[in-house]
Amino acid sequence: MKQGGAQSASVRTEHVQAELVAQAPDGVGPGRPLWLGLSITHAPGWHTYWKNAGDSGLPTRLEWKLPPGMDAGEIAWPVPRRIRIGTLANYGYEGQVLLPVPVAVSGAFAPGPLAKEVTVRLQASWLVCRQECIPEEGEFALQIPIQGTTALHATQFEAAAQAQPRPLAPGAGSGAQVEDGALALRLTGLPAALRGQALEVFAETADMIETAADPSQQWRGDTWVARLPLSPQRSAGPDPVPLVLAHGGQGWRVELPVQGGWPQAAAMAQVSPALEAALRANAAGAGTAALAPTPAPMGLWLAALGGALLGGLILNLMPCVFPVLAIKVVGFARHAQDRRAHRIGGLAYTAGVVLSFLLLGAAMLALRAAGDAVGWGFQLQSPAVVALLAALFTVIGLNLAGVFEFGAMLPSRLAGLQARHPVADAFLTGVLAVAVASPCTAPFMGASLGLTATLPGAQALSIFAALGLGLALPYLLASWLPGFARALPRPGAWMQTLRRLMAFPMFATVVWLVWVLGQQSGIDGAAALLALLVALAMAVWTLTLRGRGRAVLAPLSIVACAWLAWAWGPKVVEPLPAAGAAPMADAATPWRPWQAGLPEQLLARGQPVFVDYTAAWCVTCQYNKKTTLSDAEVLRGFAAKNVALLRADWTRRDPAITAALAQLGRSGVPVYVLHAPGRAPVVFSEILSSDALRAAIDSL
Repeated sequence: MKQGGAQSASVRTEHVQAELVAQAPDGVGPGRPLWLGLSITHAPGWHTYWKNAGDSGLPTRLEWKLPPGMDAGEIAWPVPRRIRIGTLANYGYEGQVLLPVPVAVSGAFAPGPLAKEVTVRLQASWLVCRQECIPEEGEFALQIPIQGTTALHATQFEAAAQAQPRPLAPGAGSGAQVEDGALALRLTGLPAALRGQALEVFAETADMIETAADPSQQWRGDTWVARLPLSPQRSAGPDPVPLVLAHGGQGWRVELPVQGGWPQAAAMAQVSPALEAALRANAAGAGTAALAPTPAPMGLWLAALGGALLGGLILNLMPCVFPVLAIKVVGFARHAQDRRAHRIGGLAYTAGVVLSFLLLGAAMLALRAAGDAVGWGFQLQSPAVVALLAALFTVIGLNLAGVFEFGAMLPSRLAGLQARHPVADAFLTGVLAVAVASPCTAPFMGASLGLTATLPGAQALSIFAALGLGLALPYLLASWLPGFARALPRPGAWMQTLRRLMAFPMFATVVWLVWVLGQQSGIDGAAALLALLVALAMAVWTLTLRGRGRAVLAPLSIVACAWLAWAWGPKVVEPLPAAGAAPMADAATPWRPWQAGLPEQLLARGQPVFVDYTAAWCVTCQYNKKTTLSDAEVLRGFAAKNVALLRADWTRRDPAITAALAQLGRSGVPVYVLHAPGRAPVVFSEILSSDALRAAIDSL
């Protein structure tokens, strides 16, 4: 995740303080020396990495955006230090380090006669580690005077220059040779002050030597000889071999020719078919060509259809669908004594639900085919869709509250068409039900929807159709059962009271959607949306007026609404800038942010892992979070078994989380998984049970 604004030269996270600095003693212009650099100050115990990270890790990467005529070179890496973690060893930096970069300014540099400063921009990414590793990144900008002197950080740049390895031309007889699983080195020409001293050896090529192994070395007069054990994973054989030798904070870079060449690297071990399939699926999720879907066996397909139908039925009990229940109750009461209208309305509602699920499923499958990593509920990862739903529910709530009637606001011809064709209302209610049900995942839905990623289009769409039919089935059956219609009271004043009462679930849904958008676009986005909803409500109200009041106020309110949409709309849909370079764990909670690869790291150390795949727009997720996952006994059980608790937040689009869900055979949230070393992952029901969770914890 990113941090840093357009005018920010520094980024602070919980683990590092990073700052973009410059050294331009003669100003900026052709032929004048100019250095840029990223200064990183690490929190105690944390480190970042050299260009060869060693046994694990990633080097810091810098991507520059410079004015025309300025060209950044490569990082002038200071000498690293060996950082041991258990049986592994990494190459990196602790404390404070400056990564300097030379910048060439050519004759094409033309800032303009009135320009006094030049702006340089940097996007940097780094991996900061202690026992755990957290990928972080930041965006930086710095203004450098064109004519003045920039030397505020001269001391840092001078220290960085001293810490860079000096180039060393190997003397006569120097070279390298591969023998008995080791790289034998022979080097002359080193400074005389080093004779008799033990040297640190850093290979610039990854996976070439055993990083954690200490080289056997000795001096034979002015010749230094050493043996470096080769890595079993060696795949590269550079010739010459680039090495950095270090002692006492100083370093020398040398390239040694390989005598006799490199033997062929050992073939990589074969992987199991299951692992190979998982790796191919990961590659497909990363943007490579996906495997062609294959038809499922008849039994598996029928089981998926049954699961989707049952999941759709249970979806009616989810809190997402409660607002639509209000509309259906009023609709049933209105046509209680008209059996034909009742049945036609049920069919129209079912058609709206099933068709909407088919369209939503087709969109999801099309995006997947195009290479996008999307899953169930993907549309609510867009702030624009969340804002449109909030506006829709505001209008529906105002209608139920009696502020206006759709028929009165429509032209007479359209109003008459609506009165003659109430089927359209029932159909649109079905569409609305799908719109609000999409944030929920009911039991039996997860596995069925996850299977759609591997099925051909026709079979996949049939699962979406079965899900829609399950959601609509209770209303379809009720519309065709005479006993249900007779059980409803006769139309009367109670209908208006019930209708106005049902406006409040709609407004409650708007509150929830504004909260969801606040998670995506921040407090400014939520405030902008609230202002737009107030303007929309006022515009709707002015359209109910008569005479001069409507003639004057309605156009003004519509113009005000349009202006607000133009001026503040971008704040609504603008993604929330990260407050830190990565989501950090709250000190008051045992939960930590999920990162790709982190569960595997923890499992490799023998620690069980529980992952909560969640999203702010997922009502089922929030229910489970406030109940089962906040249960004191459950949390004590996790602590007693030393279970690492990770939370994967899918509120905004995250291809890594989508890929992780796909590996579990799921395409939406919530998903709850317990990993234990040496055991298969345990995937829990979407409606999380404390008893089931405690039983799984006790079995660890």
